[in-house]
Amino acid sequence: MATTTMTTEQIAPNRAKPIIQGVNGKRKAEHLIHFDPDKHLSFSPPPEIWTMEDLGLKGVGVSPVGVSQPFQLFSEEAVEHFRTEILNPEVMEKCRFQSNLAPCQLRGYSPKYAPFIYDAWNNPETLAIISKIAGVDVIPVINHEIGHVNFSVKSEAEAKAEVDDINRAKSTYESDEGISGCPWEDDKPVVGWHNDSYPFVCVLMLSDCTNMVGGETALMTGHGEMMKVRGPQRGCAVVLQGRYITHQALRALGAQERITMVTSFRPRSPYLPDDTVLDTVRPISNLNDLYTEFASYRLEMLEERTRKQLKTLREFQQASKKTNVSRLKNFLSEQEEFIRRTNEELVEEDKVAFGYMAEADPTEMYKPKRIKLDE
Repeated sequence: MATTTMTTEQIAPNRAKPIIQGVNGKRKAEHLIHFDPDKHLSFSPPPEIWTMEDLGLKGVGVSPVGVSQPFQLFSEEAVEHFRTEILNPEVMEKCRFQSNLAPCQLRGYSPKYAPFIYDAWNNPETLAIISKIAGVDVIPVINHEIGHVNFSVKSEAEAKAEVDDINRAKSTYESDEGISGCPWEDDKPVVGWHNDSYPFVCVLMLSDCTNMVGGETALMTGHGEMMKVRGPQRGCAVVLQGRYITHQALRALGAQERITMVTSFRPRSPYLPDDTVLDTVRPISNLNDLYTEFASYRLEMLEERTRKQLKTLREFQQASKKTNVSRLKNFLSEQEEFIRRTNEELVEEDKVAFGYMAEADPTEMYKPKRIKLDE
């Protein structure tokens, strides 16, 4: 795959704006709409959830849950509000990025330009749904990662040509009883093989998928086999423990647009492991915002862990109990490692290859180092 290195300033202005049906350059949110879970949530449980053990990854990650089947999450009205905010010309101009793995993305626009989207993903009822499916109480990682948008767009003529090709291929398939395989299934990725930077993601579809063929998420299991998860329909979502599962988004055929919104989550508890890295987001981010929010939440976790340990020490002293020096030293060593890894992710700006991310080798499964903290 060809690679390029470019700065953030070079990326956004040189990108052609996506061709989105029914949108013009003057589109703006006319007035502020507040997220109302009674109106804007339309939840229906996923028909199936695969565990990490099902995927051959038992014991990996922060939850036993691997990935869900698509499920209805937001109402049509909510989807329309999402689209209005992300297709605001100011967002398209100031928050657009590209990389060698994905040609057009929107990042870091919430809550400044998208208060509805921000409120939707932070609403307690939304978080309760995501947490139940994820198998662990989660919250959005940072504001910068709320509502990351991936675009895959083509002209009406290109989409029609794909539909015609698919119909011809299906006719051939039926006439030869499937001997030639399924040529209309496209395994070419929109986003290449990768592991996410954060523990969990919720991928929401914002496009009409009526004529869409493909668009699945391909997962590499611990057994070295590729597994496909069906792509969600408009307003539907998939929850994936993407930090620990190597995956890619496959190309969708027959549709003029495929717009997905990806919001990243982490466990709410500061005592659970946090294997976050910034490899897949550093090259496509405003580093000042990303680093400030990343360092802030990591330091907050460290603060909570330290307060708990300090409380234990004081309680032991007041009860005239002997301090467990071995356990204390183990705690301090773990926090040293936590600080070291936090520091390593804060790469100086002049050392960042903006717009380039190395594609993961799907045959080399990610095995995170575990951090065990006493509750």
